[in-house]
Amino acid sequence: MQRHKCSTLVSSALLLSAAVLSACGESDSNAVYFRVSDGDPKDAFTIGLTDPDKIATARAVVSGTKKGPVHVAGIVIAEPESYNKPWHFHLDSPSIVFFEMAAEVCDARTSYVDEHLKEVGGAFLPKSYWCPWGSKIEAEIPAP
Repeated sequence: MQRHKCSTLVSSALLLSAAVLSACGESDSNAVYFRVSDGDPKDAFTIGLTDPDKIATARAVVSGTKKGPVHVAGIVIAEPESYNKPWHFHLDSPSIVFFEMAAEVCDARTSYVDEHLKEVGGAFLPKSYWCPWGSKIEAEIPAP
């Protein structure tokens, strides 16, 4: 009986650890990474996608078969991720969408977002939503 309780506790602890790592923004082993241009090579950034439909869309943009919405938008998380260096933020993977047109209030250069992270979510990028108009997925890249 004691062995079963310990086994159950260990299993529960492992599941909880995985949930905590995921919630804390740790890289997901199922993520696929894409380099996104922001119109200026020094402003390129990286996104990690886990949703199969979004991955398929991103791959279609890279291959040139996707002609519709190709710009990338999402919620800015003001924490660095290993795959998005040198920036001090990343986009929340589940929030990432592809768009054709968006309101001016969410457009900004990558470097400007990085320099003004403390202001994100207020008057600058309300609700932390960022939609760089010049963004386009350039390439699928290896996991970090």
